[in-house]
Amino acid sequence: MKIDKIITLGNERVKIPLLAMIRSLRAVGCELPVWVIPYDENTFDLPEGCQWWRNDELYDWLKQQGGRPVMRKYQTLLADNYQFVDSDVIFIRDPAPVLAPYEGWVASCCHWSNPEHTYTEHSLPILRARTTTWPSKIFNTGQFACDRALYDLESFKATAANPDYRRTIIDDPFHEQPGINLLVHLSGAPISNLTLPPINMESTWAGDYIDADYERYWQDEARKPYIIHWAGEKMNPDKPISGLFFQYLSEDEKSKFLADSAESAPSNAKRLKRKIGAAWDALKDT
Repeated sequence: MKIDKIITLGNERVKIPLLAMIRSLRAVGCELPVWVIPYDENTFDLPEGCQWWRNDELYDWLKQQGGRPVMRKYQTLLADNYQFVDSDVIFIRDPAPVLAPYEGWVASCCHWSNPEHTYTEHSLPILRARTTTWPSKIFNTGQFACDRALYDLESFKATAANPDYRRTIIDDPFHEQPGINLLVHLSGAPISNLTLPPINMESTWAGDYIDADYERYWQDEARKPYIIHWAGEKMNPDKPISGLFFQYLSEDEKSKFLADSAESAPSNAKRLKRKIGAAWDALKDT
């Protein structure tokens, strides 16, 4: 695939990690434009080469349907030739040459080993009906790439509103991850994951690197991850892997980020507990 843009989702609340992500992208030599989906109306001035990417018709429809703001991420499914990353990602290789040999929907996460957050009780039977190896086809929606538009606005709305699917795509009370997994599977796009054979890329999740010598896993350049993602993992300055993030912050930005993180920690822990409980219940009931 030939990607021609990087897409992300953000607002003022995640300004600091979003800026760090963009700086890391430029540091690895990628000058592709960055399109930022506004999570809400709390936007800010973006760096050169970046732009806010709005689809008000989609946002109005999602709001009318009762969807959560994070579901604006569905907008990516209407685009083509992109790499999407959440703001808690740092690039350590240029994504364009890494993705060039592949086509379709490309993930690089290890959610196949812990799929609990990728489905609902309503979508899991659909995923299982397609293949017995369904965990190899699910993915984290904080990072993915695609060379084709999987839907236009009307086909997206028709699919999302379908009674068989909307409980996952629109009504999920937590996030968009089960919805995007279901939408991609329903689209019929080929799905591949670079952390599985034959590529066997090392993990892109920060939580898999627990000591200071994390780069020992990256001696084989062909298997070195091109991003590191802190999905559900705190960007703790005491963890060596987090140095990849903090190197892109000024001292003032670092201080503010740590203060903001400490303030939001209790509510984040409660949300995570609810998500884990709901996913486990879904698996037990099927």
